[in-house]
Amino acid sequence: MASGGARARSGPAPDPNALRRDRDAGEWTVLDGGRTGKPPAWPLSEQSAREAELWADLWAKPQAIMWERFGQELEVALYVRRFTEAELMDSRVNLSTLVRQMADSLGLTTPGMRANRWRIAAEESAPAKPAGRGRTVAAKSSRSRLKVVPGDGG
Repeated sequence: MASGGARARSGPAPDPNALRRDRDAGEWTVLDGGRTGKPPAWPLSEQSAREAELWADLWAKPQAIMWERFGQELEVALYVRRFTEAELMDSRVNLSTLVRQMADSLGLTTPGMRANRWRIAAEESAPAKPAGRGRTVAAKSSRSRLKVVPGDGG
């Protein structure tokens, strides 16, 4: 068994707001809104009612634009099938792990979005976050939080 070395998701996740973005080789893709129109035809054998519901919901998400671009209809359908199996009370624990991994690869989770270098357009102009006691603070980038500290000049 190998030890050490790089792993697929080792190290910190890429941060689009990092001060040193120049070291990131890839560009981030901003996903605008959801996909419009009907979902693609179901590519697997018979579809259950729950699978049809989840299939339609997933294809309305912003990530669906990229799935369509890359022809990932089969991967999304397999995710839907495994997800509906994992929802059952008597499902195996490793099935839930598989579903989480599939969600990551499809960009349905926050780590998955980072790994794919996808951002949803609404994240570009994040709303003010509650600061407690009725106050709000605007989301800031790391660059905007830096201050110049005056020196003693000596």
